Amino acid sequence: MEPNKGYLRRIAFFIFEMWLATIFALLILFALASIGRSLDMLEKSYYTEIGVASPEDRIKSQDFAEYEFADLAQVLPKVATDDRTVIITSVNEAFARPNSLLGLFRESFQVGEGIGHLLNNVLVVAVDAKAFRYCKAVHPHCYLLEVKTMNLSSANNYMTESYIELVWTKLSLQQRVLELGYNFLFTDVDIVWFRNPFRHISAFADMTTSSDVFSGDADSLDNWPNTGFFYMKATSRTVEMLRRWRAARARFPPNHEQAIFNEIKHELARDLGARVRFLDTARFGGFCRIFHTDMAAACTMHANCCFGLANKLHDLRDVLGQWKNYTGLTPQEKKSQKFTWKDPAKCGTPDKRDT
Repeated sequence: MEPNKGYLRRIAFFIFEMWLATIFALLILFALASIGRSLDMLEKSYYTEIGVASPEDRIKSQDFAEYEFADLAQVLPKVATDDRTVIITSVNEAFARPNSLLGLFRESFQVGEGIGHLLNNVLVVAVDAKAFRYCKAVHPHCYLLEVKTMNLSSANNYMTESYIELVWTKLSLQQRVLELGYNFLFTDVDIVWFRNPFRHISAFADMTTSSDVFSGDADSLDNWPNTGFFYMKATSRTVEMLRRWRAARARFPPNHEQAIFNEIKHELARDLGARVRFLDTARFGGFCRIFHTDMAAACTMHANCCFGLANKLHDLRDVLGQWKNYTGLTPQEKKSQKFTWKDPAKCGTPDKRDT
């Protein structure tokens, strides 16, 4: 019997539909695989841009044989702002113990103008176990960076061997933070804060740093940097800046990281196209020079040019006292005259530079 033509047409149509469905399913699987590869490439290209070849490399670096940076990648997201910025300071046992610099540092945020919330974005890096315990007692975000080369728990007077090791240790951690894809604002713990400094940090510079000597031109490399307070954004260029900065230590021994940065700043600008911007000492002041700057403009005050922990504590407490008196005035009283800082009683002698 000859097959029914309508039946054959239905069979052919069914086979055609199955073929189309198979082709469509294969196209979907191919598209999903392509999207997965694209997302993986996008993530890898992002971290290549900030100086890390892949997400796995964020956890391990061959450049830091003396440091492990254990759990740093897990700690940073808990502290960072929405734009992946972390405020970092570092302490040893002498600086972190009760009634020492860490307490004054935290107090300044609490009495500053609308900056108390920024304490949630501060990572306190402890370089010894006692400092870590003291930190955990008063602050929510503490990180233990174990330094195996020497004991850094003492006050570390200026330019001693332990002082030199401490400042270079900080730089190693800062480089790792950049490699992990986080911007940072580093602040020495002997700096008290009054107002939000991010309002004065350039979005176009690779590095924004405070100054010991400020010429009036924020873009001039003739300014003298003070790297006790500086910001860097996470890019491949800033990672390389930190790598070269650390490498330059061997060229200028023995010296601290600030002096060596001053030596190589022109090289970094020439070879890498690095853009460095300097902060005005009228807003970001310190004890290095006689200062009569207006409290209405102040963002921070640094106890640099000061020999001895007791002297730093004395004069920083006095600074915070002056600030509390100023902020206790009415707006009319503040406008009635210019309120300036008193000269430090114990610090500020030029021959006792401790930056």
